[in-house]
Amino acid sequence: MSDRKINRAQNYILPSPIGGLNRRDNFDAMAVDDAIVMDNYYPSETSVCLRNGYRSYALENADLSVETLINFCNPENSRLFAATDGKIIDVTSGGDSVVVQNLHGNVWSYVQFRGRLLLANGEDNPLSYYKNALGDWVWQQTSLSGDNLVASSLCKIAVSKQRVFYVEKNSLSYWYSDGVGEVEGTLNKVDLSFFATRGGYLTAIASWTLDGGQGLDDLTVFITSEGEVFVYSGNNPSDADDWKLKGRYFISRPVGDNCVVQYQGDIVLICEEGYVPLSSVLKIADTGASSVAYSDKIRGLVLSRVKNGKNLAGWQGIIYPRGGYAIFNVPCGKQFEQHVINMSSGAWCRFVGINALCWCLFEGRLYFGAEKGVYLFDEGNSDNGAAILGCVHQAYGDLGASNLKKILMLNPRTKSTSPFLLNIYTNTDFNDEEKEYVENVGGGLGSKWNLSKWSCLSNPVGTKWGTLKHRIQSQWIGNIATGFKVSVVFKTKTNGNAIEWYNTGIRFEQGGGVV
Repeated sequence: MSDRKINRAQNYILPSPIGGLNRRDNFDAMAVDDAIVMDNYYPSETSVCLRNGYRSYALENADLSVETLINFCNPENSRLFAATDGKIIDVTSGGDSVVVQNLHGNVWSYVQFRGRLLLANGEDNPLSYYKNALGDWVWQQTSLSGDNLVASSLCKIAVSKQRVFYVEKNSLSYWYSDGVGEVEGTLNKVDLSFFATRGGYLTAIASWTLDGGQGLDDLTVFITSEGEVFVYSGNNPSDADDWKLKGRYFISRPVGDNCVVQYQGDIVLICEEGYVPLSSVLKIADTGASSVAYSDKIRGLVLSRVKNGKNLAGWQGIIYPRGGYAIFNVPCGKQFEQHVINMSSGAWCRFVGINALCWCLFEGRLYFGAEKGVYLFDEGNSDNGAAILGCVHQAYGDLGASNLKKILMLNPRTKSTSPFLLNIYTNTDFNDEEKEYVENVGGGLGSKWNLSKWSCLSNPVGTKWGTLKHRIQSQWIGNIATGFKVSVVFKTKTNGNAIEWYNTGIRFEQGGGVV
């Protein structure tokens, strides 16, 4: 009888990477439910899901670059407008009715206040959309006056303490309405250059609600291009006894024309450090603690994008309640990507293949403007008919055993709306190899797993397989890989599928006689 030791295969259940994208920690320090790469797969609380797609909504054939989408919410007249080519176009029902033309700028700042839509862009006179005395909804220039006021220089608009505030372009000055609730009439000017120590220009004004509602704790925040933040309490900027400078803080410099995202009373700033809640700035001042950005876990990714694209147009953040996540739109050369955070778990991922110039919520749905038209996002399972490419590189783990392992088989447990082809393989010992996609052709099931070699240098394509509709598929797939730490790579290229990935069964041998 032989004394040779027989290696017995062991099974290990690896959860899908619901911890999301990690671009902060080194490979050896990541949790096993993190991901080194997570493109177009979204980390929900229980599984990792392929993102939904988008479809053309308006202006697809007009060859117009849509730089701003404008939402107006009214019980009798909710509208969606697109700013492009020196025009404002009503695209509410997918149409293309021009409502304003002969404009100089397409990048607008806007607010809704007292039943009106108010807009400014720093190139044209501010505009208003409202219901006139005859009951007609009309567009007109906002009637504004003030000492030495050049109305076309007003580039940003905000509402705080029931007053309208404007930023004067390329200056440290702001203007505010003389009376509470006024949408037209006299504006008064305040020059912050007397207080600013870093120079630059005023880039944003926002209302900051410390108590989560509208009340006495509401503050008005002014942010400069150099990261100087002025926080004022009070209701009337004309009354020195009422309007008080509560604090002046310093953050990293803001990024983009739309650097402010308001969420649940807090203000999230898009800045060189990442996506930072303003509440953390006060904590730093009060306690000396280090700043923790919402984007801390993808810090490396954000810093690289800021370094190479800080001055590019298109930076924007938006909360999408229907999806349960927030999107940060990021220009990358001539392309765009989106950094997406699950608002419940804080897990991140990245969307790619969506070249959005701007985003907007309208009646609960999410739309984006692109170089050729307006698109409805989170609609269907293709990108306007094109395949969605999904790619996840899960973090490295030792599968509960610290010694050398030979990976024999994989069993990804998934559910989908239709059969799809999957490329799944393992990288070992931080050899983060990228292999080609397997294309989904006509929803076919592909070759059986045991008819071709898998995950080896002579056949780097990976395994093609299918799943059963609406059922969790559990199927063992052959694999050849050896190492101490293992990363599962999960890649799909699909058109018309909704895919959920729950976990991966891994069968391996360990110990002597492996090598």
